[in-house]
Amino acid sequence: MTALRDLIKDPSAAELELIARYGGFAEDSRRERSFKAFAMSGLPHRRMEAFKWTDFKAKLKALDGGKSGRVDPFAAVAGHVITVTPEAITGLDKLPEGLRMVTRDDGVAFGASEDVPMGALTAALTEQTIMFDVTATPGQAIRLVYQGAGAALFSRFVFVVRPDVELRVFESHLGGASLNASLVRFDVKARAQVERTLIQPSALGEAHAITAEVQLDEAGRYTQTALAFGGDVARIETRLVHQETGALAVVNGAYLAADGHHIDFTSHIRHGARACQTQQRTKGAVMKGGTGVFQGKFHVPRNVGQLTDADMQHNALLLEEGAVVNAKPELEIYADDVECAHGNTCGALDAEALFYMRQRGISEAQAKAMLTEAFIAEALEAAPDAARDILLQTAQDWLGV
Repeated sequence: MTALRDLIKDPSAAELELIARYGGFAEDSRRERSFKAFAMSGLPHRRMEAFKWTDFKAKLKALDGGKSGRVDPFAAVAGHVITVTPEAITGLDKLPEGLRMVTRDDGVAFGASEDVPMGALTAALTEQTIMFDVTATPGQAIRLVYQGAGAALFSRFVFVVRPDVELRVFESHLGGASLNASLVRFDVKARAQVERTLIQPSALGEAHAITAEVQLDEAGRYTQTALAFGGDVARIETRLVHQETGALAVVNGAYLAADGHHIDFTSHIRHGARACQTQQRTKGAVMKGGTGVFQGKFHVPRNVGQLTDADMQHNALLLEEGAVVNAKPELEIYADDVECAHGNTCGALDAEALFYMRQRGISEAQAKAMLTEAFIAEALEAAPDAARDILLQTAQDWLGV
């Protein structure tokens, strides 16, 4: 314990609580590796390049606390519900056909520990990892509902999706604790398909770290759609690897940040096989006092990355003076036979479109809300039909449409 504490320079109260929590686990080499990787930096802070705009250390003061009892926007979506709280995980009995579950109480290795400190922390402090072997297409979607309920929440799921199988997952990150940390992994085998749709409602007084690992085999397909409203600090991080030829990834998201809210969309996508495709579109709108962050990176190796087709777009609206958006799109390309592009824009609403709507009797507030909704809607188009309307309605409620 003393050695771990010494790894963190000037540990905060929250970091001391995290060290104490880790000390409650039985000795385990894989759990230790993950926690040491986290302890080398401690809670991410602005002096770390990957977190220069998203400072967990400054924002997270303690582990307990938070506002529970938020309504689940996906409550009307049909599916098998698995509810995750600090006390228990319910809904693991009577799983849909095609899912075989294995639970692990020991540490499960997290390969990106050194690069993803919040993911490493989650891997180290999750008491029980839930692993699903998806051998046939389930008859219904899987709904993961995360609820902190006043105590820090750490959870980890692994889905191994077998060849030619389809899986649909809906995630509701409802907060309820000062720190809400989740880690999910999808191993998408040959020709399998995964649709992941997540929502993270407004969560002032809370920190969220939502991390996903994805590996795509030959002709595998992964579609992700996220809508997030942030909190004191919130980060949705996706690390995806194309492992075999012909894989396709669609990684989309939209963020809406009000006063005092911080939301960070970060992704790292490695094209580690020939002829793979990635489509990424992120849209955001930020009000005075809010902060939006986008960090996206495509890595294309020299040989195995040939024939890559990848496009990354981030567009944001500054709805009021005092809104902040930070963006860092990156292409790291070593192959020479590729089609890769990226774009990034930040600006205000179209003045001409606003004037046109005002001339037709629409109030200024309503016109701004309608234009903003239309702006972010493109990033939600890939969501399943059952969720797209809910995502748009949730955005409309925030905008006051």
